[in-house]
Parts: sequence; structure tokens; C-alpha cells
Amino acid sequence: MRTGVCYFPEHWPDERWETDVAQMAEAGLEYVRMAEFSWAVLEPERGTYEFEWLERALEYIGDHGMQAVLCTPTATPPKWLVDEHPDILQVERNGTVRDFGSRRHYCFNSATYREETERIVRALADRFADHPTVAGWQTDNEYGCHGTVRCYCDNCADAFREWLAETYESIDELNEAWGNTFWSQRYGDFDEIDPPRHTAAEHHPSRLLEYARFASDSVVDYNRLQANLLRAANEDWFVTHNFMGRFDSLDAYAVSEDLDLVSWDSYPTGFAQDRLEAGTDPTPDQLRAGDPDQVGMDHDLYRGALGRPFWVMEQQPGDVNWPPHCPQPGEGAMRLWAHHASAHGADAVCYFRWRRCLEAQEQYHAGLRKQDGTVDRGYVDAVTAGEELAAIRNGSADSATDVAGSETLAPVDASVALLHDYDNLWALSAQPHAPAFEYWNLLDAFYGACRARGVQVDVVHPTTDFEDYDLVVAPALHLVTGSLADRLADYVEGGSELLFGPRTGVKDQYNKLRPELQPGPLTGLVGARVDQHESLPPHLETTVLAVDGEVERDFRTWAEWLEPEPGQDTVTVTHEYAGDDVAAGRPAVVRNEGREGTVVYCGVWPEVTLADDLVVACLERAGIRYSERLPEGIRVGARGGYTWVTNFSGDSMTIGGVDAVDAVIGSPDLGGFDVTVFEGDIVADLEVS
Repeated sequence: MRTGVCYFPEHWPDERWETDVAQMAEAGLEYVRMAEFSWAVLEPERGTYEFEWLERALEYIGDHGMQAVLCTPTATPPKWLVDEHPDILQVERNGTVRDFGSRRHYCFNSATYREETERIVRALADRFADHPTVAGWQTDNEYGCHGTVRCYCDNCADAFREWLAETYESIDELNEAWGNTFWSQRYGDFDEIDPPRHTAAEHHPSRLLEYARFASDSVVDYNRLQANLLRAANEDWFVTHNFMGRFDSLDAYAVSEDLDLVSWDSYPTGFAQDRLEAGTDPTPDQLRAGDPDQVGMDHDLYRGALGRPFWVMEQQPGDVNWPPHCPQPGEGAMRLWAHHASAHGADAVCYFRWRRCLEAQEQYHAGLRKQDGTVDRGYVDAVTAGEELAAIRNGSADSATDVAGSETLAPVDASVALLHDYDNLWALSAQPHAPAFEYWNLLDAFYGACRARGVQVDVVHPTTDFEDYDLVVAPALHLVTGSLADRLADYVEGGSELLFGPRTGVKDQYNKLRPELQPGPLTGLVGARVDQHESLPPHLETTVLAVDGEVERDFRTWAEWLEPEPGQDTVTVTHEYAGDDVAAGRPAVVRNEGREGTVVYCGVWPEVTLADDLVVACLERAGIRYSERLPEGIRVGARGGYTWVTNFSGDSMTIGGVDAVDAVIGSPDLGGFDVTVFEGDIVADLEVS
């Protein structure tokens, strides 16, 4: 519920700093993040520390009543360090060294780089341990950006072998678990195993999954090193890291175990271009404001990583430099994004950056102010959003305290959990079995159906306690263990709702096909098995027929032919395949009411209307209140006794079903790229047209 900004004082003349900071305070900004890329300035040569410039910047920030978030500068090892120790550099799968000249060029498993990391982080932490302006620290910056989680150097090869030797009791156990008789891939010793470097055909899927786990664990261990050093210097600091949107190769849950606060970097108009499904073009509205569910699922994921509110550490301030196209955001979009984040549980939104840079790779990335220091479009939105969020926070009777010790709104209280984890993402990515089968997009189908009905969703790991939720949605539980199956069965026995998506229960934890038919250990819970599956190109007919009512609904990409278990009189076939081809009349969706709760298994990738039908039926049985289906681009969120209605479209809308007097921000006449905030949790009463 607070706003901040990212600032690089080292990019500007000293005499400008005090003016910049004074203008930040005047804008109502409360946090300033600094120093994530400044190692060469902080230590221009080995052992020569120049921290005075950062101390001066902190003095100005403190004098104006703001707080600072400092960053460890390890994302950009300086040239003198690379020249001294070229072994710290990453190596790509084909053997190419990632050389100096950009960022994120270090290897997480370099013992040398870990020693250098400890040295610079300890020096910074000790210098600022007692500084009253420093509220907390961000470790590094965007771990793994530019595809840098997985390195294939000799350091990583040695570390991978050690990791495997600790994971498996023997090489024979590994060979059996992976299934290494195929293509003569058996190993005689752990020392024979290399990283999955460039090869002639596809790699072994078990080896790929384990390397993905190992590489992510390497980042977890590296981050823990930094977090421990910072806490040793000052236990009152919070420690965070800024993750990225829909990032595939790093397990954010595992990293978050060593953090006090989860944060992430949100760039809606960029994500609308480079994170959409291949072959899909963003709509004009998405180019101006992004996709609310795409951004919203990241908010809910990073909130779920620690089970409490989070920060947006970098919020898009205007046009940005890195996507294919850089349209100007819609009028008011930067204000809209701050409200949208707050509605999803964010305690702070920090815009990136204060001023447009004059030099190097990010000259075409906007700031809240232009390069000459004058106000840019994002500045006006940031000021407005800050004032409005402060008014909401100060007027709330349902408050909490954030990790910085400030008052904020109570967290989001969601009744629906959507299960997500990286093992399943990595396994499905290794063998998608269809060009259009993409893990995040499958989650979108189910998440979007919930959000289109105004329902709050926590995106959580499968190890989460399900008892706090009335409905669990599991779009892609490809890997299922017996213990997870037991926990899900206990959940349903307690009277709750469970909705599965396709490709559930196919493999074991080693990414190996199970000897029993899908859904494996979940068969008793589902009450049906998968007889056949098929991946389907767009030009084939893909429709199912609702048995009750004979309504046709579209699906795409993936289809499973289900067979209810013999003697299961509690299983109902709700949808069959339509048309007149080989699949016609076969079960596509089943519902099992054999326990206190209900289990639905959807064997297809549902299009919007089918997903809506399935989700609404689950919400009804679970007793979860929901809205009429919201128009395209409209989303609602509830938190701390308030309801946000956010408009990611350029069209004006009218909000009905509520009293105009209940609007504390805006009005029932909702403009394009606008937001209205109502007092009370009134999601189910809203009518937007």
C-alpha cells in the first residue's frame, strides 16, 4: 500500500542527488531502491571500497523521511574480477562462454565467485549495519534473467555429480530410477555424468528434470549465502529478492524459504508480447495495459510463495526497451497497475526507474521523469496512485503490519487454491508432446475462469495445507507421488471440491512413465482411468458435448479418452467428445461424488466457455460466492474490507449492483484503463457492463 522508486545516483552528477530525492519525497514516494548494479563503482579495484557516495545518497533519503532498500551488487561482477578469475564466467550448453559486457555472467557454482560474493556482501553489510535509513536488502537482481540459471561449465559438472551422489544412494539406484537402459544410457559411476550439453537428439527427460532441479538448488544455496551474511550484520533488516514474471527455471518457493519478503518485477505491456503463446498476437488493449490475468497470476504466485503480502520491486513506469514493440501505455495505466497489485496483496509498488538513463543498454527505458529531469507520464500516475493508496490504508479498520514495520491492509483471503510447481513445469517442458502445450498457458485456462467470476485465488505449491481452501484447482499435476495423492484424498474426504486438468498423474517424481494407467495413484480418487490420449492440431475439430443439456463446448491441444472404473456408480460422465471421428462419444470429463466432497477430472485443455462451466459448477458446490462473468479486461479484487474494480481495456464501463456512495476511489462510471475502489467485500454483487 506504499509506493517507491528505483534510483541510480551513480548515473548522475552529485549536485543533482539532493534535488532528485527531494522530488521523490514531494511525489509521496516512501522507498528508494539502490545499488543493484554498482559493484564497479563500490569497488573500482580490488580492496578499494568507495562507499561514501552511497552514504551521501542515504543521508538525503533519510533527511526527507524516506527509507532505502539496498541491493547486493553481485549481478554484475566488474571487469577487473573477470580478468583475475575468468573461471567465474558461465558456459552455454554448446560450450560458448558468456563473456563480460552485459550482466548475469557469473556461475552460481564457482567457488571463486562465492568467495568474492561473501567478501563484497560482508563489506557492504558491515558498513551499513547501523544505518537508520536502510530498511532492508535485496539479494542480487533477477536471478536467472537472460537464461542464466542453468550453466554448463566444469564447475557445474562437478557440482551436479556431487548433488546426484547426495540424492541417490548408488549409481544403480539412479539408473533404475531414470530408466537408463534406453539408448544405452546407463552409467557406471556418478563421475561419468555430465550436464545435458549439446547433443544430436533430445536428452533423457529424467536427466533434464534432475539438472533443472540441481541448477535451481544452486541458486537457492547461493541466495542463502547472501541472506545469512545480511542477517548476521543486522537481524532487523528484511531480506528480499526480485523475481520475474512467469519465470521457468528457478523454483521461487525454494528461494523464498530464506527470504522475509518476496518481490517481483512487473512489466505488463512487455509480458503481453513475450509471454503469450507462440503464434498469438497481443490485443490493442494488452499492448496498452497488459493482460490482467497474466500479471495477476504472478501477483498471486509470489504472494503464495510465502503465504503473505509481497512487493512489486520494479513496476513499469511507461514505455520500455526490451519487448519487440514499445507502445506508450494507456492513459492512467501506471496508476492502474499499482492498484491492481495492491488488490492482489502487494504492500509496496516501486517504479523502475526515477529518470530515463543517458547511457548504455537501457536508454530506451522510461522513468518517472525524463532524462532532463522533467515530469514524464508515469510520474503523474505514481503520485496519484500513492495518494489514493495512502487514503485507503489510513481509512481501513482491517489492518496489519508489514515486514518494514509499517501499517498496511490485511492480506487477501482466498477461498480457491491453484496448484503450481516447478517440477511439473520442467517435466512438461522436457516432453510437451504438442507444439502448443505450454505449462503457464494451461494454468491460465483455469486461473482465468476463476478470476473472470471475481473469485480470489492463491497460487500455491502442492505441499501447501489445503484445509484453508474450499476449492483446489490442479491444472497440471503431471508428476504425482503417493503421499500427495493421499493428501488430496483426505482433502476431498473433508467435504471440499477438487478440479483436475489433463495430463494428471502420468509420471513419477523422476519423470518416468508409471506402470499403471493414468492418473496413477489418483485413480481411486478420480474414479476413472485414461484409456488413450492425443495431441491435436488446430485444424481438427475439438469440441465436447455436455451430457446434461447437450451443449457443445470447445477445447484445444490435448484430449484424453476416459473410462470410469468398473463398479463406480458414483462417477458421472459430464462431457463426451462431439463429432463423428474416432473419439466421438467417449468420455472427456467425469465427476466423482463418492466421498464427502467432489472430484472433477477434465481430460481436455478447455477453452474459455468450458473452463467457465467447470469452475462455476465447482464454486456452486463449494458455496463460494462469485460474480456474473466479467467483461474482457475487467477484474476485481478484495482485501482489507475494500473491493477494487480494475479496467485493463480502453472501453468505458458501468458498475452496477452497488451504491455510488460506497466508492472511495473513482465512481461507478469506470473509464478506460481506470480503477474504482468500493468499501466492503462486494465482489458477488457487482454487475459490470
